[in-house]
Amino acid sequence: MKKLFIKTYGCQMNVYDSGRMAELLAPIGYGPADAPEDADMVILNTCHIREKAAEKVYSELGRLKKIKDARGPGANLTIAVAGCVAQAEGEEIVARAPQVDIVVGPQSYHRLPEMIAKISRAGGHALETDFPALEKFDALPKEIAAHGVSAFLTVQEGCDKFCTFCVVPYTRGSEYSRPVLQIEEEARRLVAGGVRELTLLGQNVNAFDGEGPDGADWSLARLLDRLARIEGLARLRYTTSHPRDMGADLIAAHGDLDALMPYLHLPVQSGSDAILAAMNRQHTGDDYRRLVERIRAARPDIALSSDFIVGFPGESDKDFEATLRLVRDVRFAGAFSFKYSPRPGTPAAAARKHLPEHVKDERLQALNALLIEQQDAFKQACQGREMDVLFEKPGRNAGQAVGRSPYLQAVHVDGAADLIGAIRRVRVEAVYPNSLKGSLLRDKALAH
Repeated sequence: MKKLFIKTYGCQMNVYDSGRMAELLAPIGYGPADAPEDADMVILNTCHIREKAAEKVYSELGRLKKIKDARGPGANLTIAVAGCVAQAEGEEIVARAPQVDIVVGPQSYHRLPEMIAKISRAGGHALETDFPALEKFDALPKEIAAHGVSAFLTVQEGCDKFCTFCVVPYTRGSEYSRPVLQIEEEARRLVAGGVRELTLLGQNVNAFDGEGPDGADWSLARLLDRLARIEGLARLRYTTSHPRDMGADLIAAHGDLDALMPYLHLPVQSGSDAILAAMNRQHTGDDYRRLVERIRAARPDIALSSDFIVGFPGESDKDFEATLRLVRDVRFAGAFSFKYSPRPGTPAAAARKHLPEHVKDERLQALNALLIEQQDAFKQACQGREMDVLFEKPGRNAGQAVGRSPYLQAVHVDGAADLIGAIRRVRVEAVYPNSLKGSLLRDKALAH
């Protein structure tokens, strides 16, 4: 059996795609390798969102070249670059890194077996960066391996929003939603394999409008309701969302569906209306505030996380203060914050008034200080609370297990080693920087 090593960069969708690539190559004789040095084929499944992420790929390709050269022509190593960097820079990858044999975009990786066959017969390079999303999902293996009690499931790909800083519309294509029955079939297979929690993925997941069993376009809320009825599936999540697509039925679902967890990632990017307009977000800071009010009215215990970009071209001190003000108004349990970095081909990259790096650094530090303060406050408020925990894996100590709270926090519990895959009521006893410690409440029924 040949050995396959996949290194995954970036978002949860890439994690999902990497798993599907491994399943796709298993029938042609590829099993998992622990390291590139042990592999017959290495796939770098890449992310193009940030400049440094793309450069890390080229750095990794340099290391793989040394491995490949050391083996010589008789014991070859097949190197493939997949994902969004492959889509955006296919020809450049081959030019900069001729040791790469295969370049395949995120909508074309179902063609990997034929690409491998092609280079085996004729040598040279194989490059495929089309956008056949429908064809891809139809061609992927029906049998899906479940690894653990939580899993990702892609339901939507691409984006039509064209935020001026973002490469996703150019690397993942326009919005495409999978049919409901296809998603349900995959979900049922995962649950049959032991999965208790599913996170539905999409670049703009709440724009989902896949064909339902009745032939009509279904919303994400309707899809969630159908999946929540699968026996054995206890928890549902979804990411990543756009504020413009947070419809009334989806807001209501957060109050109506017990399986839908009370943790929502809802990127805002900035609190300044001027910067939001320059980003082409098509909402204002107050639009976001009002949306949050509606969501919290439907589900009072919901916690929010968000994305922020500081130092966007033209961002003034006043604009940045508006972002800090929005953070103070909304209060977040988690967040991802970044300095703006220009991505080639995006409108913002050609904008005037790019900010100096030291200004971006100062603003990022100030924003992070506020966000960390809020995140710490949220964690401290969990101390003494009772919550349901889904146990996922053994802990470091004997008899211990680690699970996830409804808010995605890691929770360590002693005496729970035999509860992997189960959901139990836990009281939070201590709060640590990256986790919680809890104790089982054996005499209480589950809240759900």
